[in-house]
Amino acid sequence: MKPLRVLVMMDEALVPPPSTEGLRADQIAPFKTELDVLTTLRSLGHDVQPLGVRFDLNPLHETLASFRPDVCFNLVEDFHGTGTFDQHVVSYLELLKQPYTGSNPRGLTLARDKALTKKILAYHQIPVPRFHVFPASKPFRRPPNLPFPLLVKSLVEEGSVGISQSSVVHTDAQLADRVAFIHEHTRTDAIAEQYIEGRELYVSILGNRQLTVFPTWELDLSNLPESAPRIATRRIKMDRAYQDRYKITSKPAGLTTEQSARIADLSRQIYRLLNLSGYARLDLRLTPQGAVYLIEANPNPQIARDEDFADSAAAAGLTYELLVQKILTLGLNYQPLGLAA
Repeated sequence: MKPLRVLVMMDEALVPPPSTEGLRADQIAPFKTELDVLTTLRSLGHDVQPLGVRFDLNPLHETLASFRPDVCFNLVEDFHGTGTFDQHVVSYLELLKQPYTGSNPRGLTLARDKALTKKILAYHQIPVPRFHVFPASKPFRRPPNLPFPLLVKSLVEEGSVGISQSSVVHTDAQLADRVAFIHEHTRTDAIAEQYIEGRELYVSILGNRQLTVFPTWELDLSNLPESAPRIATRRIKMDRAYQDRYKITSKPAGLTTEQSARIADLSRQIYRLLNLSGYARLDLRLTPQGAVYLIEANPNPQIARDEDFADSAAAAGLTYELLVQKILTLGLNYQPLGLAA
């Protein structure tokens, strides 16, 4: 591919400094994805410009007019500090007929809302946990057909925000307390869903119409204390010392050929039903009885070097450089809904 002009859009707080010399790994960690994408695109010979997006679309409008990118590499995850506004930024690019990477606004909308995701999939007879949404504006009441144990989390936040060991509840009092916690600390509605005992699996997918499903990955939580529920808490995802203490690793799931094929087929179906494009990661649960449940669909997953998505792609033979280039190509080739291919 010839060199392209690539505008890399990201949170303005995560624009990497001109040099990372002398910075520790923990200081680089907050903007590692942004740094990895920028340096990789430059190593591929592209003309790259980073842009921080946060409260105002005018800088984006002005940069699009002056830089005239061939494609925008979209790493924006919120706007005005609101996660559900990321879809509006992408919609703005579509209105300008500006090619971009990652999911389209419809996929972002459907996958960001955990209840909407489950409603769509349940209609198509894809196994999902039973659930109930607890809006912040309404009195608390648990439906009688929602038995314990339950996992309580934000309806729309990603990255395990607000999830801890206390998120798994067994009584109405615990449920009420945790719902109130989510309302207060995330400023979002809460969702309580059936706690599915089993293995935590991640399926990374690349594509628009034709999909590539990478090998299934697993977050190994087997070394947690016996009494601890096997869930991906915020601490498990973000605290390196905690990961080391309990030997929490991310690795190939080691599934049977039949399991791998079944999960790949199911993942393709979910991806298409949610109108996803570009790339996404599906979070699944595999029960001891062999049942597979979709827990969440992440339309804007972590794509840093040496993280789950990139490691899974590498297991399929894609170097990180090739992965970034393929994401770029998919962005160039994507056609918004209603336009001819």
